[in-house]
Amino acid sequence: MYIVRCTSFFLLFLLLPLVTLPIQRFPKPEFETNYTQPSTQIPVPRAELLAYLDVLVLLVALALVSWLVLKKRSRLWVFAMSVFSLAYFGFYREGCVCSIGSIQNVSLALFDHSFVLPLTVLLFFLLPLVFTLFFGRTFCAAVCPFGAIQDLVAFKPQSLGSRLNTVLGIIPYLYLGLAVLFAATGTDFIICRYDPFVGIFRFNASFGMFLFTGILLLSGVFIARPYCRFLCPYGVLLNWTSRFSRRHLTITPKECIQCRLCENSCPYDAIDFPVTDKSPESRPLMVKKMMMLTVLVPFLVLIFGYTGSRMQDTLAGVDYRVKLAKEVMALSKMQDAKAGSREPGAGSRKQVQDDSFEIKAYKASGKTESQVYSEASAVLKKFYLGGWLFGGFTGLVIAMLIAGRMLPVYRKDYVTNKGRCFSCARCTDYCPIKS
Repeated sequence: MYIVRCTSFFLLFLLLPLVTLPIQRFPKPEFETNYTQPSTQIPVPRAELLAYLDVLVLLVALALVSWLVLKKRSRLWVFAMSVFSLAYFGFYREGCVCSIGSIQNVSLALFDHSFVLPLTVLLFFLLPLVFTLFFGRTFCAAVCPFGAIQDLVAFKPQSLGSRLNTVLGIIPYLYLGLAVLFAATGTDFIICRYDPFVGIFRFNASFGMFLFTGILLLSGVFIARPYCRFLCPYGVLLNWTSRFSRRHLTITPKECIQCRLCENSCPYDAIDFPVTDKSPESRPLMVKKMMMLTVLVPFLVLIFGYTGSRMQDTLAGVDYRVKLAKEVMALSKMQDAKAGSREPGAGSRKQVQDDSFEIKAYKASGKTESQVYSEASAVLKKFYLGGWLFGGFTGLVIAMLIAGRMLPVYRKDYVTNKGRCFSCARCTDYCPIKS
């Protein structure tokens, strides 16, 4: 436990050099016409003040919810804090700054040292993890507005069973891996692009995103917090950190009396039931399982890593530099075909006239074809390495899930699963032992 906390503070120390105050990274655009650049008014002081105010509110909310969960053990007050977080971080601050989206900023800052990582974004990334390391997932309990809005509609949640939970639980790991890959290569911030709730908070969601959010909330009536459990990439980091939490929500403040009243209280399937069969497995069977896992883990990592590297072109095809290189290559081939014939066809003439925005920008930039191809080639190399890492990460996750189901477990009481538990304090209301 001491080593884990020391490692967390060491990572914080490593990230601090990436933080600096925001600066203008790009010069003003130059136009070939007589266009005059207008003077702009940027409310920097107020925006910066609000950002630090958000950090202060986040810190106070995390501390208060942690106290309500661990000391007060009050579901009612935790729910009230959820309403506050939804109102403030959701509709008032419009879902930004967002701890979930900050994964992308941190990833880009780690791999691109020219990127400026604001201190407020780093704090929104780290503070929930630090509190989770000490007190469990109290951020999920009532501070995250995404979880709060789903909590409000969980009227008749049903259990999904351990197998379905395990299968669907792989999706957040894939989402996290892709988000880090695209952010680290400077390709896209897919968490923000496909965020289902920010458009609702800002009242400007597209029809597609509005439909997606509606499906999530409608399914949330029967499947509690579907986004938090089966999509949220930040939840993966909170899951890992919470497993090492020093103090975590417990169903009962004292010894469990096996009353079974809490058995169906958790809508997230985060209560582990007692496993009383203590008969040890035979030594040959345990040796066989360990040998199987010793072979299975590296095998899956290599197989999935190789598969990810083979998806290099598909993954890199999202990058704007690769897209531009493909369009420039198509344009070059079309021009060569035109030069080889006396009169181009009507389709070719129309294609030459209807250049895309990217091609027009490329022509105006003065870049050569070789420069465009060189940039695209560098991106492809990044995605080749990133594909190996993403695939290997996926293989490792699947291998660990298999190992978890193969290894024997013994529990004498009903306990919260530290990784999956959202610290919502629902189960505490069902326990007859109050102090």
